[in-house]
Amino acid sequence: MTLDTVGRVNSRIARDLDAAFPDLVRDMQNGIYSGVLRMVPSPADAEDITQETFIRAYRALSEYSRERIHDLNLPGWIWTIALNLCRNAARTRSRRPRTVELDRDAFSGGKGPEAMAMESDENRRWRQLLYQLPAAQRSAVVLRHVVGLSYREIAEATGRPEGTVKADVHRGITRLQEALT
Repeated sequence: MTLDTVGRVNSRIARDLDAAFPDLVRDMQNGIYSGVLRMVPSPADAEDITQETFIRAYRALSEYSRERIHDLNLPGWIWTIALNLCRNAARTRSRRPRTVELDRDAFSGGKGPEAMAMESDENRRWRQLLYQLPAAQRSAVVLRHVVGLSYREIAEATGRPEGTVKADVHRGITRLQEALT
């Protein structure tokens, strides 16, 4: 979304949340899902987190004043929600006892045979490489190069300084390049 588009969406949401929110979801859902999919182990988790992101955004916006909505950077704010949900999901996964380790390629995140056949080997390989990055680097690389957020927007969404975000992107890209060679 451009700044002009964000301003118009903010104004519409401030005036009538129920009428404008579906348009916001329609504009952002594919980008949120695509980015989240690269940060969690399965498409089902990505779908759940994407849905929960918009539910939480709607609930929060319904409590905000018109002035606060006008001042929001909606893409960055919504990505903050999505990233927090990704971190919560990772924390929950790390606390679950694991009795059997499954091969990620063989299991393929719980997808059926049709979905597995549709996903190219190259896409699977990229998802695996991204998932191997440390969480901060993975988030920064995905938000920058998959979602297309600016460094400032990523810094706002992650709550990290802009210089740190730039370093995370650089280090993540370097690790990906090393893994590919």
